[in-house]
Amino acid sequence: MNFIFDIINKPLSIVLTFLCDIFNGNFAVSVLLFTFIANIVMLPLSIKSQKSTVQQTRIKPKLDELRKRYGDDKQKMAEAQQKLYQEEGVSMSGGCLPLIVRLVIMISIYNLILSPITYMTGVQKDKVNNVKTTISNAMTDLEKHDKEKYEKISKELSISKKDSNNELVVVRIVRNNPEIVKEILSDKEYAKIKDDFDTIVKKDNESKINYTLFGIDLTDKPSFSFDFSNFELIWLIPIGAFLSQILTSVISMAIQKKNNPDAPTMAGMMLTMPLITLFIGFSLPGGVGFYWICSSLIGGLIQSAIQILYGPQRMLANERAKELKKQLEFEAKQIEKIGNGTAE
Repeated sequence: MNFIFDIINKPLSIVLTFLCDIFNGNFAVSVLLFTFIANIVMLPLSIKSQKSTVQQTRIKPKLDELRKRYGDDKQKMAEAQQKLYQEEGVSMSGGCLPLIVRLVIMISIYNLILSPITYMTGVQKDKVNNVKTTISNAMTDLEKHDKEKYEKISKELSISKKDSNNELVVVRIVRNNPEIVKEILSDKEYAKIKDDFDTIVKKDNESKINYTLFGIDLTDKPSFSFDFSNFELIWLIPIGAFLSQILTSVISMAIQKKNNPDAPTMAGMMLTMPLITLFIGFSLPGGVGFYWICSSLIGGLIQSAIQILYGPQRMLANERAKELKKQLEFEAKQIEKIGNGTAE
């Protein structure tokens, strides 16, 4: 599975790094533009998905008739449904592909943010693994033998136990206090990683990627507390992801209701997904939540436009117009044949 995502992550990291170079290392602006480009590239898939949804709405009366005819005979029902879809030219999976693509991109963005040294600065993975594993093991030993020092360093570098073995810890050390490595490691351990660590420092300085957004470190992870006196700016990221999903869901449902007044409201689902995003957002780096905000707003606006332009009433009216045009052309040819005396 990691191999598959490596294949996907490499080209996406090249695009994201290229955008960072254009915008003077601004990671947030790069993610915003990357999300816009990704949605434009997926536009044909989104349109196809909407058309598939409309087509399924169109043949719904025929499907209802099949259900009445075959009742509980699931095998015959499945065969009849497949035959109907083929006759009507409707894809059974047409609406799923854009969702799968978005999910793959989201996972890839998560990997890019969680592994910026490997994907964004181009340091070889074995070098990065050597450094982060050595530091992680040293921090584990430090927690056992000198808890006070461990808590001091953890607080200084914003490191939690769950984060101790990922690249973001190395990024914080490189950017905030590279000299602390000598304090964490023994001379022997430091000698093992010195060349690799120096390579990471050099590459990070060359990349000049800025992971902050209005003072929020997008490599950091929100740490929620019901004591709101401990409020941190990074809380705005998962909250923003929640609100942006609510907004786009409300707009989408309003358009769907206008296109199909009989459609169920699904208000529960509209609230459930944003709440899940809010919950997960407090367990992921801020950059992932920021991508969700961008994806919800940009993707939501584009999807709303598609729902309006390719709504059921408009599409079905266009299809009816095409059918009438074909019928008129056929009748015109028949009249012409009669006039020429060639009609059968």
